[in-house]
Amino acid sequence: MRYEYEREEEAGATTKLTYLLIGGGIGAVLALLFAPKSGTELRGDIADATRKGLEKGKETASLVGERAGDYYEVTRERAGELYQNAQDKAGELTERAKQVATRSTNPFSAALEAGKEAYTEEKRRNESGLTSEERPTYPIENKSLNKPGNKEG
Repeated sequence: MRYEYEREEEAGATTKLTYLLIGGGIGAVLALLFAPKSGTELRGDIADATRKGLEKGKETASLVGERAGDYYEVTRERAGELYQNAQDKAGELTERAKQVATRSTNPFSAALEAGKEAYTEEKRRNESGLTSEERPTYPIENKSLNKPGNKEG
């Protein structure tokens, strides 16, 4: 939105400058034609006015060329950013599609992977804020405790 406003403002300034130059040229030609001068003086004045008009036109064209170069650079950079973002999104979508395709080909392995991920996430979530004394202990089966002859188990 901001870029559009700046373009409209600069386009308006360029248009106004163009109209000013055209109007000035027409006014100069009319002033020369109605001025009481001899033919030789009039032709010289017309040649001078034409030269000045051409110089102003060249200056204006140079200014417009510089601004066009600036706009080109800004547009090129913005297009590069958009292209990179599109590539990143396409890569993410491709990766997701591969994951979905892999899961749909073997639902058992997909379920197993989902279970592992859920277990790991839950374990990480439960243990993240706890100190070592507060962490839950998970029962570990010790086969030596369950042997016959062992009085503890």
